[in-house]
Amino acid sequence: MGKRKKPSITSDLASTPEGISRYLAGAHTTHRLRVHLVWTPKYRRRVLEGEVAKRVEALLRQGCEVRNWPLHELNVQPDHLHLLLQIPPSVSVTKAVNLLKGRSSRLLRLEFPELEEFLWGDSFWCDGYFVESVGQTEEGMIRRYIQDQDKTNQDPALF
Repeated sequence: MGKRKKPSITSDLASTPEGISRYLAGAHTTHRLRVHLVWTPKYRRRVLEGEVAKRVEALLRQGCEVRNWPLHELNVQPDHLHLLLQIPPSVSVTKAVNLLKGRSSRLLRLEFPELEEFLWGDSFWCDGYFVESVGQTEEGMIRRYIQDQDKTNQDPALF
């Protein structure tokens, strides 16, 4: 059985402002599948603050980097988080979310046992999530929305 080749980020195609190529290339595909994801801690508890928020951000960035999934935006709020993520067509959105939530949940519970008081049970995150596909014309608007989460008290009724 041969080794699976990781998709490479193409450099000859147009790049985004942050220098990440718009397109990923696999053995037989060139793609640009970006999704806006939102999920919450269990019971929508406001536990994503301080060291927990920093660790969540580090874990999600690391998880995306290891899988070669460009993470274009990430914003952690006390009771939810937003990601603008690019995944290959071989990975379903559900699989991507499960991998990111599963690993981060396990490590957060080990590293912050005091959270057990607020989040009893086996998981850190709620079961569901919000996902929206992102086209080129609306990406700027979604980027600004994610970046401006700290500046507004309004939270859309996503769940």
